[in-house]
Amino acid sequence: MKRKVFIVDDHPMMRRGYASLVNAESDLEVCGEAATATEAVDGVEATEPDLVVADISLEGANGIELTKQLQNLWPDLPVLIISMHDEVLYAERSLQAGAHGYLMKMEGDEAVLRAMRRVLNGHVYLSEAMQDRLLYQHVGQQRPSGDDAMTALQTLSDRELEVFEMIGRGFTTREVAERLSISPKTVESHRARIKAKLDIDNSIELMRRAIQWVETIGDRSEA
Repeated sequence: MKRKVFIVDDHPMMRRGYASLVNAESDLEVCGEAATATEAVDGVEATEPDLVVADISLEGANGIELTKQLQNLWPDLPVLIISMHDEVLYAERSLQAGAHGYLMKMEGDEAVLRAMRRVLNGHVYLSEAMQDRLLYQHVGQQRPSGDDAMTALQTLSDRELEVFEMIGRGFTTREVAERLSISPKTVESHRARIKAKLDIDNSIELMRRAIQWVETIGDRSEA
């Protein structure tokens, strides 16, 4: 019997690509897909998949928040995050949210299938570099990243990082509030904490830093 995979990605072309890849395998099949976290929860309930593959960047709740929701509703349902976002910043956050693996989108088809099967078989999937990094952290020997900006971003909470990225994508405070279903006052509180953690003095500098971060994500996804 084929094991069922549910795809969550806000780009239709990515969903079609995953579907083509998965459905070509003799032991796997795509049972459904969604573009948002809300659609994903409804779809998972209807299709009862064996694995959810999700991106981080989604409208409304992001992939990390979706993972938390899925784990609350279906604790035994494995989730694999496949994203363009840097694994140094997001892999550990994803695992802490309940995901069973993290893979960057720049990896090839064979790596995607290998990650899916590993997670489906009850194991955790991370790149070798990320495994080494977590091992060093576990034994108290933090490997220097050589990137002060990345280190600073690691101090942000999941929601603060989400707000930071949305600022970099040009969303206003009100638009961020609407997309995240929170109040503008809460968004402003997040902005204040972000500025404090990143040692940013004003909103103009916050915008500049956020735009630079989003551009960096784009550069890595195209590499």
